[in-house]
Amino acid sequence: MESKEANNRVSGGINVEELGDAHMVEMASTAGSDLSPDAASEDQITPFLTQPEKPRLNIFSVSYPKRKTNKDQIPRLTETETSPFTQFIIWSWSGSRYSGLVCMALSSSVYCTMGILSDVFSVQPIPLFEVAFARCIIISALSFMWLRRSSQPLFGLPNVRSLFVSRAITGCISLLTFIYCIQRLPLPQAMLLSFTTPLMASISARFILHENLNLAEIAGITSSFLGVIFIIRSRDSVQGTEEGQQIHGIYYFYVFLIGIISSLTSGLSYCFLRAGAKQSDQPMVTIFLFGLLSSPFAAICMIIFDNFVLPSFHSFILMIILAILAFVAELFLARGLQLEKTCKVANIQYLEVALYQLWGIASSRVTPSFDGIVGCLIIFISACCTMYLGPEKDME
Repeated sequence: MESKEANNRVSGGINVEELGDAHMVEMASTAGSDLSPDAASEDQITPFLTQPEKPRLNIFSVSYPKRKTNKDQIPRLTETETSPFTQFIIWSWSGSRYSGLVCMALSSSVYCTMGILSDVFSVQPIPLFEVAFARCIIISALSFMWLRRSSQPLFGLPNVRSLFVSRAITGCISLLTFIYCIQRLPLPQAMLLSFTTPLMASISARFILHENLNLAEIAGITSSFLGVIFIIRSRDSVQGTEEGQQIHGIYYFYVFLIGIISSLTSGLSYCFLRAGAKQSDQPMVTIFLFGLLSSPFAAICMIIFDNFVLPSFHSFILMIILAILAFVAELFLARGLQLEKTCKVANIQYLEVALYQLWGIASSRVTPSFDGIVGCLIIFISACCTMYLGPEKDME
């Protein structure tokens, strides 16, 4: 038994020693391998083998921000490709400090352009009620497409629908009565009555919208109306129709009273338009309702007072172009009244007379006169003062 235990001890000892020797050999081999040139070369090569993995991560991480920069560059490219005229229109419509006044100036400019196109390209006399009917139809169609495309209610929100309907009714009455007067009164008198609309609008806004009128605003709009008087006096070549020159007595007073009603209802329509647009933030509904209501009444007046004239192709194209411009002018007018005080916007409206007078002088259609030049200067100075002194929004 002792010999077996001794042998086991010897064998166990041998095994332990062998195991110890084996560990020593492995440690020496690893230590030697670390010191060997092959190991050094492997240590120098492995960084180059593992290094490409890091650039891969860097490449992918850089590619993602590149995609972001491309997306960020798309609006920049579109901004650079946008024309200055488009940027000006967007700025005018955006609701900045001067947007209300600028929109009204654009509306007056468009109305002046309509008058110039009518004088230059008109080759066929078309009755005014027929022209009004065509414009109302096209204005209704364009505003209808605008509202449908923007998914907005055609008749506005219920809380402001009565204001929009009131604006449509007063605007329709103003349009039809103005056409009636301009066909029967001498043209200078009819135009003078029509340009009392800004005065009526400012006075109506004082009582309906409770807008305060300071001394500068009253002086500005009064001086602009005085400039209109100077311009109308200077246009000696402008004459009324033969029917208008022949009226006298009670009939003249009757037509003159209708002209006053036209100006008063137009001023009321400005107030209703401003009140409705401010509460609903949507001036397009007022244009749609105005065209929708005025179309049938213009057709009735066309049948009663005028004889239908079939327009030629040239006249038909001109009527369409003028109707589209009328839609643009009405749109800027509604936007201007939505953003700015009524009396300030109404004062800018007189720019139409001054611009048309300057075009008449430049095209030799109007003889230059002292009264005409003074009237234009008064209107331009009044408009510039309104731009400078009254750009703030009416926060009432």
